[in-house]
Amino acid sequence: MKLREIRLKGYKSIDGQNGQVIPLRDVTVLLGANGSGKSNLVSFFKMLNFMTTGALQQYVGKQGVSRLLFYGPKQTESISFELKFEDDAAHDTYEVKLSYGLPDRLFISGEKITYHKMGEPKPQQYFLENGGAESELKMDKRQTSKVLYSLLSGIRTYQFHDTSDTAKIKDRGYVDDAKYLRSDAGNLAAFLKMLKDHNKYTKYYERIVRHIQRVMPQFGDFDLEPIPGNKDYVRLNWKDASGSDYLFDPDQISDGSLRFMALVTLLLQPPDLLPKFIVLDEPELGLHPAAIAELAGILRSAAQKTQLLLATQSTRLVDEFSADDLVVVERNDEKNCSIFKTMDSEQLKDWLDRYSLSELWEKNVLGGQP
Repeated sequence: MKLREIRLKGYKSIDGQNGQVIPLRDVTVLLGANGSGKSNLVSFFKMLNFMTTGALQQYVGKQGVSRLLFYGPKQTESISFELKFEDDAAHDTYEVKLSYGLPDRLFISGEKITYHKMGEPKPQQYFLENGGAESELKMDKRQTSKVLYSLLSGIRTYQFHDTSDTAKIKDRGYVDDAKYLRSDAGNLAAFLKMLKDHNKYTKYYERIVRHIQRVMPQFGDFDLEPIPGNKDYVRLNWKDASGSDYLFDPDQISDGSLRFMALVTLLLQPPDLLPKFIVLDEPELGLHPAAIAELAGILRSAAQKTQLLLATQSTRLVDEFSADDLVVVERNDEKNCSIFKTMDSEQLKDWLDRYSLSELWEKNVLGGQP
């Protein structure tokens, strides 16, 4: 079962009256200028992550209610969303309303589940107990609730932008922190070591290494032995392709190469470890054009096993996908809100015979330009 549509109102730059309907494919590429609202949709998925772990109030406290509600609580009193999941057997819908309350918090004022089995004339609907600070979905024992909770728990948001000297990806990490790749790839060394040492996953580790070598020819392999004197910690050390025993540390990898290592590991990990839905915020950041082309191929391969949502400004990456995969995000100056527009390859056929998607975006045929 896959997430096929989001209806969202009142969240950040999305207005609280009409809201936005955002269809989702196996790969959905959000394309828009800075400030258009792409990152706000990415942050919505982060909020979902907090909700499924019973930490909505932690997220609200960190963000601040005024920053979450469209133009603050004086103009917008609630956030509402509807998530539609589909497969060949049934359609499941999860609807939530988050209302403003004092002291400066959001509480769940509505939580509704709909299950519609294919072939049945009417759907089944029920409401969860509301008025609380956290979602009741995890605690509900009905089968549809269990399915929806599993689907929502499988949504993961990733951003590998931080490659500074103090970034977790460069630091030593606890060797057993390898259950899943963290959102900032802070446990990349431990996760790769787990793949390398696990007989069932070794072939996936070797495939990751091969793809890194294609973009970074001087790369030989990772050296993921525990730190001398402390076997509980590991660091992202590596050796080059010369065959030398010289050990390089993660500070001797370019920022773009480090991000590419994290992206490849995320997307080429074993299918049974792969999140059900992956959100990637500007994955092209710092990548060479050849690396972006390689990444696009990996993304298409991963989309056969999971769903992907990408937020990007990269014209090079956009050209690797079809117009049907695009959702153009732009700012409506009259209503001061974000608009999400789908593209239709048939309607753009005459244009696409002469121009690439990136050229059409630059010419503002697709919209999304400042």
